[in-house]
Amino acid sequence: MTDTLLFSPRSGRRAFAALAVAWLLVPAAAPALAETAYPSRPITLVVPFPPGGSADTLGRLVGKGLGDELGQPVVIDNRPGAGSAVGAGFVAKAPADGYTLLISSGSTFTANPAIKDKLPYHPVNSFDPIAIVGRIPLILLANKDVPINTVTEFVSAIKARPEQYSYASFGSGTTSHFAAEIVLQSVGAKLLHVPYRGSAPAMTDLIGGRVPFSLDTVTAALPQLKAGKVKAIAVTTAQRSSQLPNVPTFAEAGYKDIDADTWIMIVAPKGTPAPVRARLEQALTKVMASPDAKAAFQAQGAEPRFGNAAASVAQIDKELPLMRAVARRANIQAD
Repeated sequence: MTDTLLFSPRSGRRAFAALAVAWLLVPAAAPALAETAYPSRPITLVVPFPPGGSADTLGRLVGKGLGDELGQPVVIDNRPGAGSAVGAGFVAKAPADGYTLLISSGSTFTANPAIKDKLPYHPVNSFDPIAIVGRIPLILLANKDVPINTVTEFVSAIKARPEQYSYASFGSGTTSHFAAEIVLQSVGAKLLHVPYRGSAPAMTDLIGGRVPFSLDTVTAALPQLKAGKVKAIAVTTAQRSSQLPNVPTFAEAGYKDIDADTWIMIVAPKGTPAPVRARLEQALTKVMASPDAKAAFQAQGAEPRFGNAAASVAQIDKELPLMRAVARRANIQAD
């Protein structure tokens, strides 16, 4: 009798019900397990610029450190085109799982949206910012034979003879173009803008004397300054560049409102789970705190200034309306 009671229909139903409850709990637990396992496979870091440039070099430095911290390889995927819009658009449409990230500059998040109505991404709604990993000062350069060496001399000359001078940027609507117009608006002058398709051809023509001035990154300027091929007038940031401590700022010459640079930010597609974003931010905090990363950034002319996710959001919110205002006043338009 005892044996038959152990396998009665009633006890069988209770056992089946318990098994069904346990089975229903499995799907709820699976996502939690998946989140704690991040990352479980390689991560792709999209660089929306060609290989070999400063953004690509810094992206590879960050990617290596991030991979070491996370324990998974970080694969660099160069997707240049349309002023970084091609790569940014690709990441905006990628799955929001933390396995496709974008590393890019202010060109993507504030310059492009200030002058382009149609982009394959939205600077705010398409991404979850993770961190700012560094900032790159911009610098006003002059051909070495131009008889101008200071901010005061520069302002006096371009106001007295604006038709005699022009300046080169590394592209219409780029951070270089915007920074130059911020300078000109501040000093109350206008100059002919000569846009190039990249920093290299602009630098070539500056060295050759085909343009008297250019506005470029410290990264691009360092080798040419060290070789004595061009000369520095001033940096456009509030503080001097750590790599060019003898070059003054415009603020030191009395133009306190000139504070423009470009910054390097890592973002994920919008909707990336909070635990994944937190893991990435934590890893990047450690990467950028290391002496090796700081030295590597400075060797590229970049300032290793880390900003967390909240600071990254605040940077875009603050800068985007300012860039739109500069674009309106200077009539900056996309190519």
